[in-house]
Amino acid sequence: MKNFVTQSWLLENCSNDNLIILDARAELNDPKAGYHQYKKGHLKRAQFVSLEDTMTGKVSEHGGRHPLPDMEVFIKEMMQLGISDSSTVIIYDDGKLAMAGRLWWLLKYAGKAKVFLLEGGIKQWVDNGLEMTTDIVEPQSSGTLSLNLNESMIAEFSEVKTAVDLEQTAIIDSRAYERYSGQVEPLDRLPGHIPSALNYPWMELVNEGTIADNQKINEKFKSLEEYEDIIVHCGSGITGTVNVLFMEEAGLKPRLYPGGYSDWVSYENNPVVRD
Repeated sequence: MKNFVTQSWLLENCSNDNLIILDARAELNDPKAGYHQYKKGHLKRAQFVSLEDTMTGKVSEHGGRHPLPDMEVFIKEMMQLGISDSSTVIIYDDGKLAMAGRLWWLLKYAGKAKVFLLEGGIKQWVDNGLEMTTDIVEPQSSGTLSLNLNESMIAEFSEVKTAVDLEQTAIIDSRAYERYSGQVEPLDRLPGHIPSALNYPWMELVNEGTIADNQKINEKFKSLEEYEDIIVHCGSGITGTVNVLFMEEAGLKPRLYPGGYSDWVSYENNPVVRD
């Protein structure tokens, strides 16, 4: 799998000076939970990256609940962690991939090539009895990290609004079916989904850190091969990155609508559909 490394690979390469390990654990209902977990124990050499402070920009009227950060600021913060153009970056979370996926997507969007996720996350690392530490890393800058935004990875609100009426574009809603259908909506202003959006719940290809095999991933997204363009979203640009990851593994080239459903319903005149 092109976007993942195994735990055995990391064990063999963890002493590589050019390797940067990032802990992206977070909980949406508790902004401080990830750092508390990190302090209790993490992978050797891992540095913590905050969802709210680093991976999210300032919330405003539009842009969703987790807008993209200022990418100039983001890249400087990544450099402060010791990341350079030549670094290989390995990211992990609790194994569900959503938080690690968000950081992976941001680094790829910024133009960083060698960025991978740790298959199984810290859950399987612990389950396998592998070494943990409470030592806090003091990063040292090792060179320049260039910012070369890959605009082909992103879909703006205006493009999503146009895509609603385009048969050759698939809009993929990554949320759980109960939210997609409008049965429940714990976070956003209106229940339902963007018109014409198709529901592909993000959590269906990863279970307790175990990733589905390539055949199952390919089968999951086979029907999307007929579309010229694929736009993926979730509630606010976090869990949707898991679908982006797996679609790329299946050979597709999806774009992410970072504002997601929370951005869509921030415009009062935008229609929503309830099944």
